[in-house]
Parts: sequence; C-alpha cells; structure tokens
Amino acid sequence: MSVQPGWYVDPADTETRRYWDGEGWLGAPIPVDATPPDGPPPAEPPPAPVTPAAPAVAHQVGTAPGRPPHSGPTPHTSPHPGPGWGPQAGPPGWPPPGTQGTPPGTPPGWTPQAGPPGWPPQGVPPGWAPPGGPPGWLGRPPEPRPHGLRLAGYGRRLVARLIDFGVVFALNVLVNGWFVWRWLDELMPYWREAFRRGMEGNTSTEGMPPISEQTGLLQVVIVVIATALWLAYEVPAMAASGQTVGKRVMRIRAVPIAADQPLGFGRALSRWTTLGLPTLLWYCAGLGLLLQLVDSLSPLFDHPLRRALHDKRAQTVVVEVPAQTTPPAPDDHPQPSGDTP
Repeated sequence: MSVQPGWYVDPADTETRRYWDGEGWLGAPIPVDATPPDGPPPAEPPPAPVTPAAPAVAHQVGTAPGRPPHSGPTPHTSPHPGPGWGPQAGPPGWPPPGTQGTPPGTPPGWTPQAGPPGWPPQGVPPGWAPPGGPPGWLGRPPEPRPHGLRLAGYGRRLVARLIDFGVVFALNVLVNGWFVWRWLDELMPYWREAFRRGMEGNTSTEGMPPISEQTGLLQVVIVVIATALWLAYEVPAMAASGQTVGKRVMRIRAVPIAADQPLGFGRALSRWTTLGLPTLLWYCAGLGLLLQLVDSLSPLFDHPLRRALHDKRAQTVVVEVPAQTTPPAPDDHPQPSGDTP
C-alpha cells in the first residue's frame, strides 16, 4: 500500500502540514490551518553554515520563511538536511540521530517509527491484518482453550486411534477368527486355480471352482461382528469418561463444547456412528474405508478447534488431559515446636 503525494499533517508536529511525495517528506512545513499550494513546495535554498560567533543563527536553523516561531521546546535540528528530511528529525519514520526512543522536546504523539501520513506505528498500512485475522489485528490470534484446556494435536489423536485399532483387532482375532478362517477356506480353491492359470498364461475362466453362497454370508457376518466389537469397545468408555485405551495412553479426551462433563451414551453413540458405522460398507468396493479415511483426515482442515466430522456431529472437541501433580506426602514424624517443654 502506498500513500498518494499531497499535503498531510506532519506526524512529528501535528500543528503543521508537510508535502509527502510518495517516498518521503519534501520541503518545509506550513501551519496546519494555512491553505497549502496546489503542488509540491518550491525547493529550499541551502541553509547558511553555522558559526560559533553567531549562536542566535543556529537557533533559527530549520525555521521556514513565513512560519511562526515554535512556541514549544526547541526541536532537534540537523545542520545538513537532505531531500525529504524534517526539521525536527531525520527521514520520515526515523528517530533523531544519536538518540534512543523519543527525544526531549518532541511534540506529543510522535514515535520513532512514524511512517507515511495515516499509517499506524511500525509502518503498518491501516486495516492490514495477517491471513486469518480480523481487520486491524496485528498479531496471531490466540489458540482457543475449551474449558481452559489445550486442544489435542493431530499427532496425539492419530496415535491414540491406532492404539484403539490394535485393541479392536485383537478382539476380532478372538471372536471373529473362526469366521475369517471359514471364509478363507471357501475362497482358497478358486484363488489356487486362478493363480495356477495365471502362471501358465491362461486367461480362460471356464471350469473355475465355483464360489459358494456361504462365502458371501460369511463376509457379511465378519463385517457385522467387527462393527459390533468396535461399538462395544468404544461407546461405553467414551460415554463414561471421554477416553478409550488409546486416549488414556496419549493423555487426551473428548468433552462436549457446551460444558466440561461426561459425553453420555447418546452423544458417544452419535460420535461413533460417523466413524464406526461405515465399517458395514467395507465389502462395497472399500466405500466404508474411504468414508472413514475422510473422517480421520478432517481435523487437519478444521480451524481453530481441529474437530473431525464425528466431533462436529456430536458437538464435541478433543483436548489434552493436564498432568496430575502428586501432592507431597505428609510428614509422619513432625518436628516438635520450640514451645514444647
């Protein structure tokens, strides 16, 4: 953003106006209530050299012709002003040479970082905001803390979910193992013949061993049992404490957005159905896996609360569990006080 050339109130002295040429201040100031000329001011003649014998002349350096004497403290002057330099300071937005901060005698409201007219401190254009911030916001918005707790990072959530998948897989090995073995046993004759013909380069499908109807039934039973095991593992635990085994290990838990309290069975079931129920569609060309992948990646694209699709449906958010500090053990042998006889 650039400021158009023109006459503006001098940020170093609000009682005067100066001409801004788009890159720096030009010429001498005029009173703020005076009518400025149509264009830039005429070039100033070089100032007379200051000699020790004429201290009164040095006091008048930097006073433009026709400008009333400054009634306040004597401003800082430069004996060799250049184009765009002000009588009180260096170039626009620069502090006086050899000073730190605001020098004595500087008009009120002036800052060493003063920029072009109408710009806020530090030279930031008016209305500028970083991406994602409100207009006028000059910093990064703070991360929300639901109920005073930090949001759980995606890495923690992913590791917790992988741990839960491992637990559910172990349960399926115990409960679903026999059905999986029967399903594979029904399919093996077909796949053995298909592999043999493939090695021989035979692409014919005639005479292939038939796949029985029992194979399809076993596939449905396996998927239903897997879904039921996941439901029984996750929903009661989430309803009671907002934590599964994986979430306890990673020190995170799910809480309602409205209040820091247990989810309850209804909210926990609503949360699980978005992620767990698509398991029933695994046999439909992997459609269930695709839906679960989208849900698992959704926290990466939700800001600022990092909620997955199942969090949004149940109005929950996942937060970190603060570390439990162990109180010091009471002293079993207190020292007697000095007043004890």
